[in-house]
Amino acid sequence: MTQTPQRRTRQRTAVAEALDGLAEFRTAQDIHDLLRHAGESIGLATVYRSLQSMAEAGEADVIRTPDGQAAYRSCGQGTGHHHHLICRSCGRTVEFELDDFESLVGTIAARHAFIDVDHELELFGTCAACAAS
Repeated sequence: MTQTPQRRTRQRTAVAEALDGLAEFRTAQDIHDLLRHAGESIGLATVYRSLQSMAEAGEADVIRTPDGQAAYRSCGQGTGHHHHLICRSCGRTVEFELDDFESLVGTIAARHAFIDVDHELELFGTCAACAAS
């Protein structure tokens, strides 16, 4: 199914710019709060819709936090399929690729006769800066 490109509205541009300024994953509510404090007139529902469409277009990464919320971050364009290492304390995020893991996923899927397998891998820990403080 071909996706129609999303129209670049003022609100969507504001959400994209807010994401570009973040190094860590943030919830839609967090991003809405940032935008409102910056003087943007934007509704929470608009922020949710913008983030969801950006995630579907590959412009934003989305993860589930340990408490089950969706959190978003600007996607490192051109990195292809990747995973995340996320600091529990400060939210610092590092993208990484695991070629051997991707092969393993394919092998497991084939062994059990599954196709169209997709997965997400997020690792949570404490970064060196937070561990030192």
